[in-house]
Parts: sequence; structure tokens; C-alpha cells
Amino acid sequence: MAKILIIEDNPANMKLASLLVRSAGHEVLCAVDAENGLTLARAAQPSLILMDIQLPGMDGLTATALLKQDAATAAIPVIALTAMAMKEDQEKTQIAGCDAYIAKPLRYQELYAAINVLLAKAALHPLTPARSF
Repeated sequence: MAKILIIEDNPANMKLASLLVRSAGHEVLCAVDAENGLTLARAAQPSLILMDIQLPGMDGLTATALLKQDAATAAIPVIALTAMAMKEDQEKTQIAGCDAYIAKPLRYQELYAAINVLLAKAALHPLTPARSF
């Protein structure tokens, strides 16, 4: 069982993501904005982060870049979640340091596949990013 941090400001999306992650047997940590998510990531050291891109205040791309620049959180895989599934968004998530990209609405098969791939890569190479693009 992995500890997965979900950073999502939409209550319905948070509920769905939490349900899916728990159903897969993982522990869930929740944050509703980037600032709290960064603090929780540093303190709890989750195995993986699901990061909404469009957050109030600091956006998810900025938060991901900050996580990847911090030695304490740089190796934590980040899956970008966005409702705006455009090619440019996927490229922006890669530049920010996200390890995978999933468009909303969440489809459990796609989410589980990305989580499993990234957790496996992180377990094999714990100090390097686990990109799946």
C-alpha cells in the first residue's frame, strides 16, 4: 500500500479521486490548494502525488516545479490531472516536471495503470524521476 497525496480543489473530483485511490488499496492524503499540498508533501513524504493543474492561487504546474526543485520531494512521482486535455497542456506538464498526465474525468483503468507504473519505477529507482510520458 502506497501513501498518495491528492491536491485537488474541486470537492467532487477530490471525492472521486480519493475513492478510486482507496479502492486500489492505497492510503490517501488530501490538500485543496498548492500551498497546503507542498507543506503536506514535505511533511508526509507520499509515494506519489495526484496534482490538479488548475488550482486557486498557485497552480499545479508551479507547485510541481517547486516539488521537483526541492531535494526532499524531487523523487516523488507527480501525475498531472487536468480537464483541459490539449497537447500544449501535456507539454507544459512535462516541462514542469510531472511524471504522467491524465485528463479528467478520471477513468479508473487509466489512473490505476499510471499509478502502478510510476510506483514500480520509483521502487526500482528511488532517487530519480519516474516519468511515463
